[in-house]
Amino acid sequence: MADLQYKGLSEINGPLIALEHVSDVSYEEMVEISMEDGTRRYGRVVQIEGDKAIVQVFEGTSGMSLNNTRTRFTGRPMEIPLSLELLGRVFNGAGRPIDGMGEVYAEQYGDVNGRPLNPVSRTYPRNYINTGISTIDCMTTLIRGQKLPIFSGSGMSHNKLAVQIVRQAQITGEDNASFCVIFAAMGVTNDVADYFRRSFEESGVMAKVVMFLNLSDDPIIERILTPKCALTAAEYLAFEHGMHVLVILTDITSYCEALREFSSSKGEIPGRKGYPGYLYSDLASLYERAGIVEGRKGSVTQIPILTMPNDDITHPVPDLTGYITEGQIVLDRALEQSGCYPPIGVLPSLSRLMKDGIGVGFTRDDHSAVSNQLFASYAKVQDARALASVIGEEELSKVDQMYMEFGRMFEKYFVSQGASENRTIDQTLDLGWKLLSLLPMEELDRVDNAILKKHYVQNAMKDLQEGKI
Repeated sequence: MADLQYKGLSEINGPLIALEHVSDVSYEEMVEISMEDGTRRYGRVVQIEGDKAIVQVFEGTSGMSLNNTRTRFTGRPMEIPLSLELLGRVFNGAGRPIDGMGEVYAEQYGDVNGRPLNPVSRTYPRNYINTGISTIDCMTTLIRGQKLPIFSGSGMSHNKLAVQIVRQAQITGEDNASFCVIFAAMGVTNDVADYFRRSFEESGVMAKVVMFLNLSDDPIIERILTPKCALTAAEYLAFEHGMHVLVILTDITSYCEALREFSSSKGEIPGRKGYPGYLYSDLASLYERAGIVEGRKGSVTQIPILTMPNDDITHPVPDLTGYITEGQIVLDRALEQSGCYPPIGVLPSLSRLMKDGIGVGFTRDDHSAVSNQLFASYAKVQDARALASVIGEEELSKVDQMYMEFGRMFEKYFVSQGASENRTIDQTLDLGWKLLSLLPMEELDRVDNAILKKHYVQNAMKDLQEGKI
């Protein structure tokens, strides 16, 4: 059956072609299309209606003929070649090499749709991934096997943050030797793609990175495949070779817009803001490919990055992502405009799995106390600022003025750090204590007295003035 060819098409519509009177065809089956001039294109079956098959063409349908096009159904889903040779390589969105180093010698082929993880065989994520970024490591700790998205806005520094995470991310102990990063970019411009490649090569981390690049002028169909190819490679490295894989997907909004365009070309009834009604389940099919499998050594951790249209966190893409994932890191435009990098908004950010991957045996015994107190104190800073905007800072009580000073110092020294500054967890927690010590001891009511007495810094303001903070 695999050698049977169908001549001619019944319909061409955008990236889709339709064939009638076909038999023994399966959903997601790969298709080989021979053009009139002898060139070949590839596609996959996306819809079956009786004996009619709708095929999505990866390279687009321009120049196709209704009469002389030959189509062959391969009888297999889309697969990509997998081996340890993937590390250090650059591929396009459909998993084909674009770094000039030739094809990958495959140890095996992997179905890009992945293998569903049995919920019973999942292991609860514990232990953390150190990013070297204080606001993430202390306040919204990234746990191995977690999916923790970054909510950004158009024009903000999420690309710079993604590069810093790739460059600095590591796990504790001997497991760090088996740590790698898979970086998938969807719908990015050429200069952004060059920035990613150049940054990884110059910082010497390319050997532990696998890149999948889908450019903005590449077919939208390839954009839909990009995260699937990246996650297939991640599952292979994690569950076949015991590696701890961090997958960074940027920009999920571009992926969803490609999905919306594709859904529209199929004539499907649109849902909220024109996105297909199955957007939730489609995103879940990507995000749920993170985790740890019982009896396997490796893990897959995800950081999807998405830009919120008009900075609207209620937009369908961030809204649905927040339902599926275990927290979020939100970038704050006001911090960005004030020159703070990384502009991570501490209060709307959270990591739901953090409590079980920090503390004794993981980070430090005081980690939870520092994090809770910093959250509580920074929340009071916002109250003090709101009051100051009405009555003026000079009219505030002495304690509120202390909170205003704490807020400025917290944003200047803790939230803000250099793009190449890699802080250890001890440096981050010690810095947190110095900043908390700018407040009177009686104001730190989220910390156990024994821990407070041990870590409270008596001359924190003096250290600050002398530049020791």
